[in-house]
Amino acid sequence: MASETHDIVDTAVAAGSFTTLVAAVAAAGLVETLKGAGPFTVFAPTDAAFAALPAGTVDDLVKPENKDKLTAILTLHVLSGAVHAADIAGKTLSPASVNGETLDVDGTDGVTVNGANVVTADIACTNGVIHVIDTVLLPKG
Repeated sequence: MASETHDIVDTAVAAGSFTTLVAAVAAAGLVETLKGAGPFTVFAPTDAAFAALPAGTVDDLVKPENKDKLTAILTLHVLSGAVHAADIAGKTLSPASVNGETLDVDGTDGVTVNGANVVTADIACTNGVIHVIDTVLLPKG
């Protein structure tokens, strides 16, 4: 993984396992935001997590007419501020995501976010931190 010399977007690109996420961020017009000062905490679904969605879901979401829906999904994966694993170890928290919806973060047995498992934590970036998750989070609405 990249070190603290890359921002969140460049770190995700360099990792190679987030091509779907990076393409979705670009389609939603969020690249500049996630290259911004932050800090941000990003729960980053792997390509395998996106592949587990129903067939055609990703292709449908990246269409221009679905930009608002895609943006709502992606911003559900982002918190303002840098939250590290040590900050939530042994705790349950309900932070508001950037899209305004509350996340259920449980650090009592590993770490889960809305039921998604954090499989790699604390990937440091110049403008925040990435936690890799195994499931795409979807808004409740």
